[in-house]
Amino acid sequence: MKTIGVLSSGGDAPGMNAAIRAVVRYGIYLGMRVYGIERGFAGLLDGCIYEMNMGSVSDIVQRGGTILKTARCDEFRKESGQWKAIAQLKKNKIEGLIVIGGDGSLKGAMDLSELGFPSVGIPGTIDNDLAYTDYTLGFDTACNTALDAINKLRDTMTSHERVAIVQVMGRHCGDLALYCGIGGGAEIIIVPEIPVDLKEVCQKLLAANVRGKHSEIIVLAEGAGNSAEIAATIEKRTGIPVRTTVLGYIQRGGNPSMQDRFLGTNMGAYAVQLLEKNIGNRIIGIKNNRFYDIDIVEGLALKKEFNKELFETANIVAK
Repeated sequence: MKTIGVLSSGGDAPGMNAAIRAVVRYGIYLGMRVYGIERGFAGLLDGCIYEMNMGSVSDIVQRGGTILKTARCDEFRKESGQWKAIAQLKKNKIEGLIVIGGDGSLKGAMDLSELGFPSVGIPGTIDNDLAYTDYTLGFDTACNTALDAINKLRDTMTSHERVAIVQVMGRHCGDLALYCGIGGGAEIIIVPEIPVDLKEVCQKLLAANVRGKHSEIIVLAEGAGNSAEIAATIEKRTGIPVRTTVLGYIQRGGNPSMQDRFLGTNMGAYAVQLLEKNIGNRIIGIKNNRFYDIDIVEGLALKKEFNKELFETANIVAK
């Protein structure tokens, strides 16, 4: 395989640029021509394709977001859209595709592979919600972004003797809330995988007040409840003043951490190595600090298991 393409799709995640940089430079090192596809599968269908060189990816490893831009594409979900995408790839003489994104984007790579076009996926999502890999691109940076907010909010909550609910991303996966909650010393962590008992939460806050602790941090994953409703319930039942902060899209941006640059670089190079051997229908991951690849259908079929032991540890040390 001598000509490959790369695109980023779905939500952006810090570390995507590191992966794009590695794909381009490692591909050129192996004598390949590398084409960038702008705006994900939508851009692919529209023919937003251009050849990249070493200079195309200069000074991007430290930048958040993705230089290739990203978008979502309903048309690509249909088989007719997938065949249109393959036609565009073949028109540009592209023989293999690298897709950087979350579960929906990787499913797109799977669809192309199943139609006979070799594709390799790189996990790029701050949610860390893919079961086949220990970590995804962007997760570590998002955790540190949320942690910085928690640290600053604790100063204000301590000064005013209030409770802060910090809502982070995570509709179906509570990893972001769990990890930054532990790092930020949150007294309570609420995740979608564990049903929340607000009566128990209120009791814990009141018990802390009795001990003389009058400020607390609650980290809430967005899929586990509405922060405003939870705050209102706590105030009504306990009389403790509660303030809410929804971090939103700020978690997706910012300079990628060392870990996300490291993951992006190594996963990008690994994906190129597979395509150079004409191997598609794979996704790249990291398990037990080792990079590996797995069949894309098999990998995406795995069910994410929440780390209940880590969650219990967080509860114990927060008391």
